[in-house]
Amino acid sequence: MQLIQNLKQATADAIQSIYQVQIKSEQVLVNATKPEIEGDYTIVLFAFVKQLGKSPDELGNALGEAIMASMPGTITAFNIVKGFLNFTISDQFWLDYLQATDTSKLVTPTENPKKIMVEYSSPNTNKPLHLGHLRNNFLGWSIAEILKLQGNDVVKTCIVNDRGIHICKSMIAWQLFANGATPESTNMKGDHFVGDYYVKYNDAYKAEVEQLISGGMSKEIAEQEAPIQKAAQAMLLKWEQGDADTMSLWKRMNEWVYAGFDVTYKKIGSDFLKTYYESNTYLLGKDLVDQGLSKKVFYQKEDSSVWIDLTSEGLDEKIVRRKDGTSVYITQDIGLAELKQKEFNTNASIYVVGDEQNYHFKVLKLICQKLQLPASDGIYHLSYGMVELPTGKMKSREGTVVDADDLVDGMIQIAKEKTESLGKVDDFSAAQLEKLYNTIGLGALKFFLLRVDPKKKMIFNPEESIDFHGFTGPFIQYTHARIKSILRKTGTTVQQVGSSLLPLEKALAMQLANFSAEVNEAAEALDPSKLAIYAFNLAKLFNSFYAELSIANAETEDKKNLRIQLGILTAATLKQAMQVLGIEVPEQM
Repeated sequence: MQLIQNLKQATADAIQSIYQVQIKSEQVLVNATKPEIEGDYTIVLFAFVKQLGKSPDELGNALGEAIMASMPGTITAFNIVKGFLNFTISDQFWLDYLQATDTSKLVTPTENPKKIMVEYSSPNTNKPLHLGHLRNNFLGWSIAEILKLQGNDVVKTCIVNDRGIHICKSMIAWQLFANGATPESTNMKGDHFVGDYYVKYNDAYKAEVEQLISGGMSKEIAEQEAPIQKAAQAMLLKWEQGDADTMSLWKRMNEWVYAGFDVTYKKIGSDFLKTYYESNTYLLGKDLVDQGLSKKVFYQKEDSSVWIDLTSEGLDEKIVRRKDGTSVYITQDIGLAELKQKEFNTNASIYVVGDEQNYHFKVLKLICQKLQLPASDGIYHLSYGMVELPTGKMKSREGTVVDADDLVDGMIQIAKEKTESLGKVDDFSAAQLEKLYNTIGLGALKFFLLRVDPKKKMIFNPEESIDFHGFTGPFIQYTHARIKSILRKTGTTVQQVGSSLLPLEKALAMQLANFSAEVNEAAEALDPSKLAIYAFNLAKLFNSFYAELSIANAETEDKKNLRIQLGILTAATLKQAMQVLGIEVPEQM
C-alpha cells in the first residue's frame, strides 16, 4: 500500500529537513499500531534516537508535527509511547481508498521487475510423486505466482532425474519379475507401476543379502555381491555405453512414468515452461572443468581427479571430475546453470530443494562465482524442511511413502464426508458436488502444506487440514462463499460509501489495504506462508465484522453501500491471495 511508503518517505524527509541527516526511506520501520495503543500505524524511533542524539519524546514530537503537516487530510493525530510514534489516519482517507480501489489492481507492480527462474518438483523416474514432492510443487508453483503478481517475468522449470543406478534398479526388477506386464495390462498408472518394481528390487536385494550372510559372507561383501545389485550395475554400464536393448527398455519405462506424472501434475495444478532431463544434461559442465583448470579455479591431483578447495570459505575440498574422467553431480549442475542462463537470460534462479541439499547449493554457488558465470550471484536455494507423518519419516525403498495421488484422493473423500455432514449440499448437481469436493480437498491440502514457513519441518495430518473453523483452507473458502452469498442478496451496485467509519469497518479497510505490502513481503522472503496467514486473518476479521454489523439491513443507505464495498474487496482479495497459493475459492458451499 502506498500509505506506508508515504509515511516512510515523509519520515526520511522530516529527518533531512529538521536535522540535516540523510537516511533512506527503507530504513524507516512502519508497523500496525498495537491494539491497546491509540493510532493506526507506528514508526519505530529507536533506530534514530542515538544517531540524532535526541530523546524519544523530543524526536517523536518534532517528527510527528512535520509528518502530520506534510500529509494533510491523511493524518489526524499522533502520540508517542516509549519510543514509538503512533499516527491516526483519517476516516476520509480510508473511505477514498474503498471508493477508488479497482479489484483488478489490488497489487502495485514492482518498480524494478526481473526475469526469474523457479525450478521445482525434480522427480525421479523410478517412483511416483509423494507427499514430499507435493510440498515442493506447491512451494515452487506458489512462489512463481507471487513473483508474477509483483510484475516479474517468471520461468517455471523442472529437472527430471531419469538416469542412474536407481533407475536401473526398477528396470532390472521389471525384467526379473514382470513377465511382460505393463501399466495397460495391469490397469495401473505408469509411475505407480514402475515404482512398485523399485520396491520389488529392494525386497529381492534384502533377501539376497540375508541369504549370502547366512552362508557365511560378511554384510559388507554380501551387499556388494548380491546378484540383483551386480545386475543393476551392469545395466547402468550398458546404458552409459548406449546399448540398444537397454536404451529401448529405459525409454519405454520412462514413458510410462511421464504419462503418470502428467496426470498428477494436472490434478494438483503444477505446470512448467521448460523441463530438463538429467540424461540430456549429465555431460554438461565438462568443458567448464577444463576452463576452471586453466583459470586455476580447480586443481588436479596425481590420480588425475579434479578438485576445488573451498576451505577458505568454511567448506571443504570438493571433487568436480573423477580420476576416470567422468562427471560428478555438481559438474552437471554447474553446466545446467550455465545452459539455463544462456537459454533464458535470467537475473535470478531459485532452486526449490529440500534442506538436505544445503551444502550442495553453497558449493554450487561458490563454484559458479569463481568461474565468473553470468548471474551466478542470482543462484538462490530455497531450502525447505521435510514433511513427516504423525508416525514418523517416509522411506521410498520400503514403500512407506504417502503417494501423492492416494493422498489427493483421500483428501477429496474427507472433504466429501465433512461437507455432507454439514447438510448444505441439497442445491448442488452431481457435477457441481464433484467439483466442490475437489476444490475443498485440494485447497485444504495445499493450504496446510503452505501455511508453514518453508524452512521449518512439518507434520502433516489430513483430518486436521479439513476444518471449516480453524486455520485452514476450507475456512477461507467458506468465508469467500459466504461473502458471495451475501452479495447475491444485496447486489453489488455501490454509490457513495459514507463519511465515517466504525472501528470494525476501519480495521477491515486497513487489512485490505495491506494486501499489496503482504505480497511484496512474501516475494522478498520467498515465503507463501505469509499470504496464507494474511488470508486467514482477513477471513477471520470479516467474520467478526459480519457478526456485529449487518450489511443488508444496515442503519443507513451509505452504511449499506460501505459494507457492500468492503464485502466486494474482501472477496476479491481473498480470491487473489488464495489463487497465488494455487487454491480455488468457490462461489458457494
